[in-house]
Amino acid sequence: MKKIITFILLCTVIFPCGITQAQELPARKEILKTAQSVNGYFMKKYADYTQPSYVNIFRPSNIWTRGVYYEGLMALYAIYPQEEYYQYAYEWATFHKWGMRNGTTTRNADDHCCGQTYIDLYRICPESPEMLRKIKASMDMLVNTPQVDDWTWIDAIQMGMPILAKLGHDTGEQGYFDKMWEMYAYSRNTHGDNGLYNPKDGLWWRDADFCPPYREPNGEDCYWSRGNGWVYAALVRVMNEIPADEKHRNDYINDFLAMSKALKQCQREDGFWDVSLHDPTNFGGKETSGTSLFVYGMAWGIRQGLLDRKEYLPVVVKAWNAMVKEAVHPNGFLGYVQGTGKEPKDGQPVTYTSRPDFEDYGVGCFLLAATEMYKLQ
Repeated sequence: MKKIITFILLCTVIFPCGITQAQELPARKEILKTAQSVNGYFMKKYADYTQPSYVNIFRPSNIWTRGVYYEGLMALYAIYPQEEYYQYAYEWATFHKWGMRNGTTTRNADDHCCGQTYIDLYRICPESPEMLRKIKASMDMLVNTPQVDDWTWIDAIQMGMPILAKLGHDTGEQGYFDKMWEMYAYSRNTHGDNGLYNPKDGLWWRDADFCPPYREPNGEDCYWSRGNGWVYAALVRVMNEIPADEKHRNDYINDFLAMSKALKQCQREDGFWDVSLHDPTNFGGKETSGTSLFVYGMAWGIRQGLLDRKEYLPVVVKAWNAMVKEAVHPNGFLGYVQGTGKEPKDGQPVTYTSRPDFEDYGVGCFLLAATEMYKLQ
């Protein structure tokens, strides 16, 4: 009896909150089942991909919110090639004539986002150059004009940067890689006087409105969860495309590693991340879109050997399990998704049953996370 009591006391000292075991990585079939459920809910509700979105005004269904959804769908198709997934994406792209909301002369990354899926579809079945003509023309315009200051909000880095990386990969033209670095570096180091990236904290201000002296209610810098998620995902999607010897690859890796360390430190105890990464009191609580993007990036980093598996696997497993348990409804609806905006107070309230103004991008983010978790075995 004395030995048993001594063991219990020893464990109490070592594990003051009780003996806990690291959560296990879910089986692939369970991850896929969850992804299918979430995607199935969306495809059923939005079966007519031609219908515009209406939030105060009508917007065509190839805007950035839907573009992000199709990024996730194409990732899901890559691990589970259901014909209905491909057709849903292909027919959507065809309906929009493989174009952008504001035409080929647009410099707005939100307009460009749909081009990521156009390129992915072309790679699967390169039927006609017309599939890429418009998005390539718009990207060529960026490459062949001197401006580098188009990405003045960090969401734009995810919407536009991977397209340049994909075209550089497919054409072998260095100009695409050079231009995306110049635009990324401007947003990172210059815009808003000293750039939108804070190397001290390893995180990004959403735009110049949130650079110092702006402060959160608790006195910390305002680092918006989903905004940082966009950058984190963009780095993954870029590094997936550029060659190993691309001259700025190490710069992207270093930013990815710094962000990973910073994000790990501000994960909530329940596995989610707050909408304000350094101020849990400012509209704090579970939030799925940012959490999904962080899971996507960290799971990818573990697979690539950039992040230590022992250190980061518990982080992503805890986050994934939390989303599956707390955010995914039995019918596949995704809860705790913050609506559109640029800061913690926007798109509120964020609850289990609240519906964001646009449902598509949250599903896309979740599918990206799911597909990387599926590969992480």
